[in-house]
Amino acid sequence: MSGNLPPYLRLGVNIDHVATIRNARGGEHPDPVRAAELAAAAGADGITAHLREDRRHIRDADIARLKDLVGLPLNLEMAATPEMLDIALRHRPHACCIVPERREEVTTEGGLDAAGLHNHLKPIVDRLRDAGIRVSLFINADTRQLEAAVSLGAPVVELHTGAYCDAAFARENAKRDAELARLANAAKEGAALGLEVHAGHGLTFDTVAPVAAMPELAELNIGHFLIGEAIFIGLEGSIRRMRAVMDEARRAATEGRAERA
Repeated sequence: MSGNLPPYLRLGVNIDHVATIRNARGGEHPDPVRAAELAAAAGADGITAHLREDRRHIRDADIARLKDLVGLPLNLEMAATPEMLDIALRHRPHACCIVPERREEVTTEGGLDAAGLHNHLKPIVDRLRDAGIRVSLFINADTRQLEAAVSLGAPVVELHTGAYCDAAFARENAKRDAELARLANAAKEGAALGLEVHAGHGLTFDTVAPVAAMPELAELNIGHFLIGEAIFIGLEGSIRRMRAVMDEARRAATEGRAERA
């Protein structure tokens, strides 16, 4: 199995909340595109941006500029709606991650019910794939959802790490460990099904290492924490430190497995 696992863990940086700060006052500062360029310089492997229905942070013009001006793959997070499909097909980002979305939520609250929404999602996934866009589904760590991703023809899934991070923050250690085990099992299941497995939501310097150590994962997407931490140590410093924590966790896990082999 290890011969098919990614030796390097990619970091996708979500720049949504740079736009949140900009929109709080209006105008053009701080610029999400500048943040994406700094992220590239600091070691990010891709840029993630969520164009929400209410445009609370990222705007349509941001997507066009990110696609045209930043030399990293763009991962567009989007709801499964006709409007967002049209926008994705117009801009042709490297990847589209389909996420659940409710107007009243503060942030994404859980994974997409890919199994229950199969008939709704199938034509959207097909049109994105036909346009050469890599499709990802943001799901909970659940066998039924992994199998639905395969059935839908989505080559990538992103596992929702929010429950694990919430339990870690609340110091609910038993729940934290159980959620971490669920993520690890789902990563293994997903890889066995032929999916490329990513993970993200709520990850911090303190919670990322056990997730980064999972050998089946190919990419982590992290945003809010990095932007918040940038207030204290700068955006490049925040991203470089996250990159270092991820790399050390992956290196230590790889060496540990080699010693046990």
